[in-house]
Amino acid sequence: MEKEVHEQYEYARRRLRQKKVLYFHFVLFLLGSLFLFIANRFFGFGQGATQNWCIWGITIWLFLFILHFIKVYITDRFMNKKWEREQIDRLVALQQKRISQLESSINEENENKI
Repeated sequence: MEKEVHEQYEYARRRLRQKKVLYFHFVLFLLGSLFLFIANRFFGFGQGATQNWCIWGITIWLFLFILHFIKVYITDRFMNKKWEREQIDRLVALQQKRISQLESSINEENENKI
């Protein structure tokens, strides 16, 4: 029982860390976007380039943030250690079934030869 409690604690700690990093990424995204916008509009940074370069940078960063959000709240939520264990158990069971089928077919062949 103690092992299960420890696993639950570790899972909760790992999820909390993921969410904390995601929130930090969000704050960094907001501040970075604001900085890019101000640098482009008010300080004329990158005037030789296309006029809306900061919009492209913010859009790409937003896309990366959305991928991070999906990883934390969708992918890792459903595909956690429990899911991995279930998939491994299922694959091991399939392998054992196939091995037993092969062994039985080999035994039948050996009985037919004798």
